[in-house]
Amino acid sequence: MTSADPTLADVVALLDRRHPPGTAEAWDAVGTVCGDPDQPVRKVLLAVDPTLAVVDEAVAWGADLLLTHHPLLLRAVHSVAATTFKGAVVHRLTRAGCALHVAHTNADAAVGGVADALAEAIGLVDLEPLVPVLAEPLDKHVVLVPADHAEALVDALAQAGAGELGEYSRCAWTTTGTGTFVPGQRARPAVGSPGHREVVTEARVEMVAPRRLRARVVDAVRRAHPYEEPAFDVLEPAALPGGTGIGRVGTLPGGLTLEELGRRVAASTPATEQGVRLAGRLDAVVRRVAVVGGSGDSLFDAVRASGADAYVTADLRHHPASELRERAGFEAVRAGRPADDGRPFLVDVAHSASEWVWLPRAAEQLVRDVEDTWPGTTVETRVSTLRTDPWTARIGSPQDTITTGGTRP
Repeated sequence: MTSADPTLADVVALLDRRHPPGTAEAWDAVGTVCGDPDQPVRKVLLAVDPTLAVVDEAVAWGADLLLTHHPLLLRAVHSVAATTFKGAVVHRLTRAGCALHVAHTNADAAVGGVADALAEAIGLVDLEPLVPVLAEPLDKHVVLVPADHAEALVDALAQAGAGELGEYSRCAWTTTGTGTFVPGQRARPAVGSPGHREVVTEARVEMVAPRRLRARVVDAVRRAHPYEEPAFDVLEPAALPGGTGIGRVGTLPGGLTLEELGRRVAASTPATEQGVRLAGRLDAVVRRVAVVGGSGDSLFDAVRASGADAYVTADLRHHPASELRERAGFEAVRAGRPADDGRPFLVDVAHSASEWVWLPRAAEQLVRDVEDTWPGTTVETRVSTLRTDPWTARIGSPQDTITTGGTRP
């Protein structure tokens, strides 16, 4: 280890900044599963699933960290004994000194996360969240401080987590004005003396911070401020839709037929035994497309509301998919179009294939974040190409060709 090596805690902080744990679904289990926060991280293997085969790959390569999309311990367990397969994963990693960290639904929603990666892989532009989530609640901290202490105060609040806006840090707004006060007889003022009116040139400093950090930021104000009784306000701005959310909706420049879209999806995602399944008229042109990595049939209402011509996702179940297509066909007929032209069409891929496309992007982001944070320092990354999709073979129907619908003999 050298002084330049980032620790696991350092790397996790960078990952959490990209994929805030607070944006994960309530049922999810994200974060670090095992690993010493102080251990150095030089090599990171990225994979969709923390299977034993993937763990063996990480250990054989000498990885210090295995970053996976799917959790190992999504459901509660009462033992991680090595006699269980999940316990064996934990023990194998621990013995090899390799940590395990999970970014699941927080990576699905993140800017540059799974949804963006899938949408961009198939050529969508002008992306917006399919289901926007409110931005993390913020506080605006307004502090009045002697002008010559303003820079030190901004530094202290930034260290406490204030002033971060997207890719920018230490963001603050200041102006100057006149402050006046009369210290009491028992006061011990940093400026002036008891019983005398004081007039001071003060700066008004404004910085925003996540509401969950309120206590920490207020404590930083009190510690950094030269006054016994600092004057400050904590305001709660209106909550606004954020730039993140579940899934994405975008446009296919020039449009594609449904069959062309299906072939593009197949070419843009890893091969699986399932391949790509389509529901709808193959020669119909689609322009507006919604995507969700992983299981997506719970979002059919949002897809319909988005006006998407087609929906690319995974794990589509028979009954929800059938009902959606029946409804779409009914509405198409009422509008004077063929039933198979009902929108949205469905493009169903294997679960792991829809999410794997994020891994190369996540690897590039991590390398860039490490190099930007510690110039001259880097980490080596590798994306696992092991197929963790559980299906190993497919036997086609006697007439295994693309058809336009109807029954087979």
